[in-house]
Amino acid sequence: MADHDEIIDKERSKSAFKYVEDVAPGLRLEMDLDKIHHTSISDFQEVQVIDSYFGKTLVTDGKTQSTAHDEFVYHESLVHPPLFWSALLSGTTESDGTRIPGSAPKSVFIGGGGELATAREVLKHNSIERLVMVDIDPKVLEVCKKYMPEWGGEAVASHPKMELIVGDAHKYLMETEEKFDVIIMDISDPIEAGPGIALYTQEFYQRTSEVLSKPNGVFVTQAGSADFIPHPHAFPEDDDDDNKESWCFSPILNTLATVFDHSIPYTVPVPSFGECWGFVMAFNGDAKEARALADLPYEVIDNLIEERIEAVSGVPDHKYRSKGVQFLTGKEKGSEALKHYDGVTHRGLFSLSKSLRIAMKSDKRIMTVDNPVFMY
Repeated sequence: MADHDEIIDKERSKSAFKYVEDVAPGLRLEMDLDKIHHTSISDFQEVQVIDSYFGKTLVTDGKTQSTAHDEFVYHESLVHPPLFWSALLSGTTESDGTRIPGSAPKSVFIGGGGELATAREVLKHNSIERLVMVDIDPKVLEVCKKYMPEWGGEAVASHPKMELIVGDAHKYLMETEEKFDVIIMDISDPIEAGPGIALYTQEFYQRTSEVLSKPNGVFVTQAGSADFIPHPHAFPEDDDDDNKESWCFSPILNTLATVFDHSIPYTVPVPSFGECWGFVMAFNGDAKEARALADLPYEVIDNLIEERIEAVSGVPDHKYRSKGVQFLTGKEKGSEALKHYDGVTHRGLFSLSKSLRIAMKSDKRIMTVDNPVFMY
């Protein structure tokens, strides 16, 4: 009898609440749900903050947005490559090919970014004079400031260089007369029922090209799943209208290429997303500039980091500790103020797998208002 009771207790000890997320058709991530800090429904989406295998996690409409374990990987990858490239585009090139950075970027626009971590990374650049962030959902901002101060919190929201606007990023950019050195779109994936689909269209990208400064203006957007080895589900069949799931990485790349001289893809593994994640950077300039971005010597990036990067004071670091990740106090400068991005990492971001490159070449889709492309 004792043995039977021990077996029952052992099985009960395995039971727990679970967090389950559909990543792709037939693929789910399942992990223990340790705590629910918050759950609510805003005018736009369901918002939750939980503790899971990856630490504190922001979830909207059942999709992981960022976690304590690896949010810095996503946000540093999104922000620093375009800001440093804007600096180099605004500078000069010596006869031996050495690039001397200019004074840009001074002004940056963020569409979305409700966790405030994208703004946190932008404000690490000591060249920044003005940062405008427009997010449509006040509930996300409220929840993140209260439950996720490590992402930026009030220290970022009330930063003197920051103008935080609750509103429609699409409407703002369509109506603004201001010019920005860098535009960053940190928005929800283009899902059919989501609020972000208009921010992934050719028409919108055309407008962003008009709002960017010249000649150093750089646009970047998160671009969804970018599997190292693309799965067949990423490509809907032409006659399969019911297959709403596909990747948007190459359609976003293709669409930006119709507007800008250069549309450059890059990727980074994000463990909590269950896959590699894609970004696309776009800018204008002569043909050699596209290759130069990916081939920047390690020391160019590392020197820019030492010269320009400073941690944002007042932002507490995550109590959750990933192995090998340094702790920030808010006083660090240079490489000590970044957890992920450096010269070596930069080269890796732009080194896409052979299978991914081949798959992207075969995908000719372009995203317009009349012909959107949706993610799963």
